[in-house]
Amino acid sequence: MAATAKEQQTGEHIAALLDELGRSMGPTGRDLADELVHSIVEFYGSGLARVVELLRDAPDGTDPLTLLGGDELVGGLLVLHDLHPEDTLTRVGRALDEVRPYLGSHAGDVDIAGIDPEGDGGADGLTLRLRLRGSCDGCPSSAQTVRWTIEEAVARRVPEISKVEVEGVTAEEPRSKLLQIMSRPPDAPAGDIPAGDSARPAGAPAEWQPLTGLPALADGESAVYESAGIPLLLIRLPGNLYAYRDHCPGCAGRLGEAVVDGERLRCPSCAAEYDIRRAGQGESGHLEPVPLLEENGSVRVALPSILLAAGP
Repeated sequence: MAATAKEQQTGEHIAALLDELGRSMGPTGRDLADELVHSIVEFYGSGLARVVELLRDAPDGTDPLTLLGGDELVGGLLVLHDLHPEDTLTRVGRALDEVRPYLGSHAGDVDIAGIDPEGDGGADGLTLRLRLRGSCDGCPSSAQTVRWTIEEAVARRVPEISKVEVEGVTAEEPRSKLLQIMSRPPDAPAGDIPAGDSARPAGAPAEWQPLTGLPALADGESAVYESAGIPLLLIRLPGNLYAYRDHCPGCAGRLGEAVVDGERLRCPSCAAEYDIRRAGQGESGHLEPVPLLEENGSVRVALPSILLAAGP
């Protein structure tokens, strides 16, 4: 299909605007404008390349709209132009379904309390209000790590959500809005802090780190993996992968040689046992769970920026 006259006029209009910027702002302004346009074109080019890849590799009988809408990059572009096949509430539900395995490790769940527009008619995006249930509710440390996980999942699937409010969890200040083309939690000033929940501020922002080159773990197996210099204990149970700090609260020992017995983890040094699925609860305290998202073969974990600065 040939480009329409309107589409051709749009291209000419962009060129005219760039020329006007060059005349009014000088060479520096024109260079910045050119860089902005180049970045936007590159971003949409990546989206088109992803569309071609998805459709080319799709099995026969796959619904193309469902396929494209489920992809993070293409789905975000569809939302941006109000073309996504699923409404906001449906995509919020899908994002929460992604994090429910992690919420289950805290013996908790989450309910949608409402979606409200920000600004005049939602011009500043939407606010998602959530309510935690179970042991996630009432524990600041647990609730905050749950919040990071929810925000990450929502930012990827529902980019029109600009703010997430969780009842009973105080938002970190200051925070930038979630509404970005490719959202990620903001960085924060670093500081020195030792390991352990009691030493970490409940409001410390998180940085999501991809885990690459992970060892293949069968059900009931564990391994220590370093992310950004922080040793993490990864444990595979049927249906889920869990991540904890490599630190026993009972004896302060390492857990690399810990024994996985069903859904219990036994410290190799002091024999203290912890419930893997229930946020590492045990008689000697509880392990420090690390938010983890596993999707389409990729794994990411959230580590507080203040912890990254301190190192292992």
